[in-house]
Amino acid sequence: MKTKILITLFAFVCLLVGCKSSFPVAQQSGKEDMAYLVFVGPKDTYGNGSKLVQVDVDGTLFDAKVIKPKTANRKGIQYGVATGRRNVTVKFNGNIVYSKQLFLSSQETKIITLP
Repeated sequence: MKTKILITLFAFVCLLVGCKSSFPVAQQSGKEDMAYLVFVGPKDTYGNGSKLVQVDVDGTLFDAKVIKPKTANRKGIQYGVATGRRNVTVKFNGNIVYSKQLFLSSQETKIITLP
């Protein structure tokens, strides 16, 4: 009789320990602290991504493709930059075509329209 009670008690304890891992666990993950820039402009001036512009974001230089405005939301190449106040300057063929100070918040995608 004692053996049956001990086996039942042991099975019950094993059942409780086994169920512990099946409870849902709440996890939280923060968003990446980045903002994104997309450059759009007329196809006849910048081509369809074939011509590059030179972008300066607070001293960080990189080349970017310019796409036409209709495809900006679907096919635009997003360039990640740090959040906060940023001085953005865009040059095309050595001429400044865009220069502005922007405030970029986390996960924001800023579409910059070039002339």
